[in-house]
Amino acid sequence: MAIVLKKGERINVDLAKVSVGLGWNPNQGTGAAFDLDASAFMIGKDNLIPSEGYFVYYNNTDSPDGALHHSGDDKTGGNSEHGDDEIISVDLDKVDKRVEQIVFVVTIDNAKARKQNFGQVEKSYIRLVNEQTNEEMAKYELGEDFSVETGIEFARLYRKDGAWKFKASGVGHQEDLEFFVRQYFKGEVV
Repeated sequence: MAIVLKKGERINVDLAKVSVGLGWNPNQGTGAAFDLDASAFMIGKDNLIPSEGYFVYYNNTDSPDGALHHSGDDKTGGNSEHGDDEIISVDLDKVDKRVEQIVFVVTIDNAKARKQNFGQVEKSYIRLVNEQTNEEMAKYELGEDFSVETGIEFARLYRKDGAWKFKASGVGHQEDLEFFVRQYFKGEVV
């Protein structure tokens, strides 16, 4: 049975192969179509990615170490009725030794121009799944705490004392994907 996490709670991850599924349902009748994008930043002790390839998203679906694979962009949020909208598969045994944390964020594409925010999105969640059995291990549902945010750090996988842990972050920003890219890249935004 899956553990339902609240913001800030964490669990131990004792498996090598997991997937992180993200889902959402945009409210109907809110105007322009919603396009939410899941991304992962593989960061080191300095809170930066080791190189550009460690930013995994719809235009870079695989990390250089082979540890992460992004399922691709779901531009409508239409998959979550029957499963996750976007999935990032993780092989923790392959994660580059320089990487201490994997940060999972979801942003609304073109949110400011379309006047969209997470207050107009229903049933958004992140869940950790055992990739071997397809069993849900933990789930964090965003809830109604985020009414004006356009970018949210949903969760983190991180190393502590040689073991991996999964934490429900729930940190919202009124920012787009570029904000997170600037936060985790050295130098210029790519």
